[in-house]
Amino acid sequence: VFAVSGFLRVATGFDIGLSTKCVVIPKEMDMCHKIGYSEMRLPNLMGHTSMAEVILKSTTWQHLVHTDCHPHARTFLCSLFAPICLDTFIHPCRSMCVAVRDSCAPVLACHGHPWPDNLDCDRFPADEDMCLASLTKEYKYLHKVLPKPACQTCPAVEEFFTHKRLLEVFCASNFAVKVKLSRKRTVFGHPEYNIECQVEFITQGSLLPYETQSMIQQWLLINENCTQRMTSTLRPMVYLLVGNVEDGIILVNQVYHWQRRDSQLTLATHKWRYHKCL
Repeated sequence: VFAVSGFLRVATGFDIGLSTKCVVIPKEMDMCHKIGYSEMRLPNLMGHTSMAEVILKSTTWQHLVHTDCHPHARTFLCSLFAPICLDTFIHPCRSMCVAVRDSCAPVLACHGHPWPDNLDCDRFPADEDMCLASLTKEYKYLHKVLPKPACQTCPAVEEFFTHKRLLEVFCASNFAVKVKLSRKRTVFGHPEYNIECQVEFITQGSLLPYETQSMIQQWLLINENCTQRMTSTLRPMVYLLVGNVEDGIILVNQVYHWQRRDSQLTLATHKWRYHKCL
C-alpha cells in the first residue's frame, strides 16, 4: 500500500485553486487502484480537465506500469494523472522522475516512443521541496535485485527441430520457460495479453522459478513486437522461450512453437532431467 506521508518532504506546497474537485478514481484506471487512496483531483497535474480525457491519456501508460520497469513508475504516474485529494497538489520530486525516466525510457524506446516532453524532469521540484521522493536506495536493500529483460530483436519462431538439437540448446542456456499466450479484446485498442508461464528449468543458481516467470512476463511486455507476432490470432498459443542471463540482462535466444502434435519438445524437456551436457 502506498503511504503518502512516507514520501513527503516538508516545504511549501502547491495551492489548489477553487476550480478543482475531488472525484473517485475510475475503474478504467486500474494502474491507480490499490495505491492507498481512492479519490483524485480534477483537473490533474497533466492538465486534463475531464475524466474522459484522463482515462484516454492514462491508458497508454498502463502498459508501461505492467512492465515493472521501475518500482516507483506507478507512484510517479498516478501522482500526475490521479493526484491525491489534499489541500495542496503534491508533485513527484525531480529525483523520482529521473529514476523512473532512466529505467523506463528504454522500454518506451523499444516501443518506438521517446520520453515525452511534458514529463521533462526539470519541471518537477527539487527534493528539499514538498514532493513525493524516491525510495530507490531503501528499495534496493529490501528487495533482491533481479536481472532486467532486454529490448532486443525478436528471435525467429522455430517450428521444426529434433529433441537432440533442443538438448544441445538447453546445455548452452540458463533457462527455458513454457509460455501460453493469447491476446485480449480491449476497449481502447491498446493490445493486452494473457500470459501464463511455467518454468521448465533454470541453471542460473540464484534465480527462483517465480522470479524467472515474472522476468519472462516482463520480457514479453517490453518486447511487444515479438509478443504480437506470437499472438496473431485470439486463440491461445504455446511457446518455449530459451535464453541466458548475461551481465544482469535476461536475453531470449530461441523461441519454439509448442504444438500438441509435436512430441520433440515434450521429449526434450523430459530427457533434460537426466541429460548430462558435454
